[in-house]
Amino acid sequence: MMKPFTSLLAAGLLLSALPALAGVDRSLPLPKGEPDADEVARQVYFANHFYAFDNFSIRRRGRKATVLINRSADGKTTRTAVERHLNNNYHGGPIKARDLAIFRSGKLNGTGLLVTEYRDPEKSQSYMIWLPALRKIRRFAQPEQDESWGGSVFTFGDVTLRKPEDETHELLGKKKMHTCLGVIKELEDQPYRYVDQLPKRACRHINKTVYGLKSTPKRDNWWYDYRVSYVDVDNFADYRTLYFKDGRLIKIIDRDWGRVDDDRLNDPRALFWKSWYGVDLRNGQESWAVIPQTVIQYNSRRRNSFWTEKTLRRIKR
Repeated sequence: MMKPFTSLLAAGLLLSALPALAGVDRSLPLPKGEPDADEVARQVYFANHFYAFDNFSIRRRGRKATVLINRSADGKTTRTAVERHLNNNYHGGPIKARDLAIFRSGKLNGTGLLVTEYRDPEKSQSYMIWLPALRKIRRFAQPEQDESWGGSVFTFGDVTLRKPEDETHELLGKKKMHTCLGVIKELEDQPYRYVDQLPKRACRHINKTVYGLKSTPKRDNWWYDYRVSYVDVDNFADYRTLYFKDGRLIKIIDRDWGRVDDDRLNDPRALFWKSWYGVDLRNGQESWAVIPQTVIQYNSRRRNSFWTEKTLRRIKR
C-alpha cells in the first residue's frame, strides 16, 4: 500500500520550534517597515498556504484541470491530472485548515485525499485516503519532509510540511531578478492534455526587486545544507529557490505566481500559482505542475462539510 500512497500524495499539488516563528496563520499582518529574515519567512509561508482566502480551489472545469508532469533524464514523461480544494475558514476549535485533492487520471483516477492541519503545533497532520477500488477510507501518518512526491523533484517539505521554525533564516540583501523562470524545454508552448497548451517560460518577473533569503535546516546531515529563496519585496511570492549541498547547487524550484484581480481582497498576498518547475541537477530529472487560470475559484460558498469523509465517499471514477 505504501507505493500507491506515495504516488497519491505526489499529485496533491496542487509542505524544535522557535516561539518567535510558531503559529503562522491567517491573522498575520503585513510588516510595517523593513522586515527581518524571520518575518520574511513567515510571510512566504502565509502566501504559499493561501491564507489570504477563506477557501481556494483548483477545480476540474470541462476538459481542463491541473496537470503534474514528471520527466526523467532519459526523456520518459508521466502526467497526472488533479483538482484541489483548500479551506482556511475555521474559527476556533482544533482544526486550522483542510486540503482535499481528487485525482482525475491514470491509476489514481477517482482517488481522494483529505489532509487536516490542526491548530496545535505539536500535532501532526492527519491523512485520509479514499480508495475507489476498495470503496474504503484508509488513514496514514504524516510523511517525512524529505520524502519525494511520488518520484517527482518536489518533496513534501517543499510543498506543505516545512514550517518557518524548521530552519534558521538570514537576509542576504536585495537584488533584481535577471532570468526567466524554468520550464521543461521540450514541452514549452506545446499542445498538451488537460491544459490545451503548456505555457511559455515566464519572464515578466525580470527586474522585479527580491529579497535573498538564506534558510538553513536545523536538522543535522539533512539532504540540503541551505537554500536561498528570491522573494518579492511587495507580495512575498517566492519566485525561485536554490538548494545547496557540500558547496554546490543541487536543485532549483521556480514558481510562477499570479495576483487575484479582486478589489475586495485588499491584500497583496492574495496570490495563486500558475506553475511550479523543478530540476534535480544531480540526475537531470524535471517536474512541472501547470494550473490553468480558468480552473481557479476562491472564496466560494461551499460549507465546511464539503471537506469531510462524506465528500471522499461520493467521488466517482
